[in-house]
Amino acid sequence: MTFYYQTKTWNSQPQITEETINLWKHLSEKKNWRITQLPNGFYQTEYQDQNEETWNDVTRRETLEGAEQAIDASVEHYAKKLEYVSGPKVVKTFK
Repeated sequence: MTFYYQTKTWNSQPQITEETINLWKHLSEKKNWRITQLPNGFYQTEYQDQNEETWNDVTRRETLEGAEQAIDASVEHYAKKLEYVSGPKVVKTFK
């Protein structure tokens, strides 16, 4: 039996595309999210596609509060990603 193994290396971080940035902007708005209850009683978080035709499932939680916390954490995560797209953030300068 033969296995194929491949690795990749980068000298710098992969470049972020405009499509990815637009997705992050979309996901950083809470209005693009919803919670549905599944037949087993769990709650599923979903986000709406940018073309507004379909909903994509993301996580499942036991409680409604847990599902909403998951959405809030996702919105915060993507907002932070957008913050760093423009480059490093200066946190302190010296004179």
